[in-house]
Amino acid sequence: MVADPPALRRADWERAAAPRRPEQAAERLAALAAAAEPGARLGTKEELRVYCGVSVGTFNEALRLVQARGVIDVRPGRTGGLFANRQSPLVRLGNSVLALDEDAASVADAVRLRDALDPLLVEDALRHADPTDVTAMRRELDRMRAAAADLDGIAFIHANWALHARIADVTPNAMLRSFYLSLLEIIESHTLAVQPLGDQPLPEYIQSRYDLHAALVDAIATRDEHRALALIREHNMTAPAALDPTG
Repeated sequence: MVADPPALRRADWERAAAPRRPEQAAERLAALAAAAEPGARLGTKEELRVYCGVSVGTFNEALRLVQARGVIDVRPGRTGGLFANRQSPLVRLGNSVLALDEDAASVADAVRLRDALDPLLVEDALRHADPTDVTAMRRELDRMRAAAADLDGIAFIHANWALHARIADVTPNAMLRSFYLSLLEIIESHTLAVQPLGDQPLPEYIQSRYDLHAALVDAIATRDEHRALALIREHNMTAPAALDPTG
């Protein structure tokens, strides 16, 4: 039997990794809530399960995702059901800590390994990145900046992870690239949402993380090895917790 070749570049990886059905159902529920007025009744759990076209177990997992994101309320009783609960910008801005599923220990291991591999990938990017690679990195930076301006913590962390994947794309080391992208997939697939960090001044924190990543891409573009490696060390040392939501 011939094994399928591994997805070694991000484009191949993204094509191969189809969205999980709970996430697909959660996106349908979130879109439904976004189109409704806050407080509007969307339907019963069974009605919306049928609307999403998934099993009870899959729907319950999807419902947990949208509840963690704060976009849907579930109310019991005869007049209960699912209700739109659109987040205010302030609430969305307060989202900064990863909320993980039951496999959080595996995610912690994946984050630790990812941080350990970051310097190797930056070294390879310094040697091998061409203008096209740098342009792709800057596109992800643009997404990070736009998400920060919109106070969208979820979009910010996903754009941040995408930037790290773009940096990983540059390495000619197929084993390193594949392993690193697999770690990112583990982190993303087990992240349910983001939760309030508390009294942390999030706007300043997000700006500082954006600035650090922008400086890192600039250092890669100019092949400033000393600056780039110093920045990636700072990146991994200044995270407020083991599961830094902004990568």
